[in-house]
Amino acid sequence: MFSLPPAALAQERTAELLDELAQAETEAAARRLERQLMSEWSKSGSPAMDLLLKRGRDALEVDEVGAAIEHFRALTDHAPGFAEGWHGLALAYYQSERFGPAMDALGRALELNPQHFGALRGVGAIHEQIGNRALAYQAYERVLELRPHDSDVEQALGRLERAVKGIRL
Repeated sequence: MFSLPPAALAQERTAELLDELAQAETEAAARRLERQLMSEWSKSGSPAMDLLLKRGRDALEVDEVGAAIEHFRALTDHAPGFAEGWHGLALAYYQSERFGPAMDALGRALELNPQHFGALRGVGAIHEQIGNRALAYQAYERVLELRPHDSDVEQALGRLERAVKGIRL
């Protein structure tokens, strides 16, 4: 009997969840699928790395950004192939208004997981904040392809549409 290794099963499950999310008919269904995806993406395969991820996230929740950066940097140093570690580092850098390092970390996360809608949303937010409206718009469009029913992203697209596409006659 042939069975797939755990990593292959996880990738297969993630692909199924992404397909379901892209076709979600309601916001509630999309949120449920998103939570499942985030749970899958948060599994590094190492209890020690999972603990660093948890500590980084916990530090962000209580606005201890410096501690969060240290946890996420340790995580990305020890598990450079773990996209969620890079995403967490990007969030911490973003909260400390260090947009260059945040964008670098988002780039690494997207290299490892091109469907990471959270990282794409971060790319859009940074581009919008620094005035790169067209790039922000493109990132947000991609987010909605992967994750429909995101009212914040829909609003961002509405804000940016006139600047990016002009006025329709």
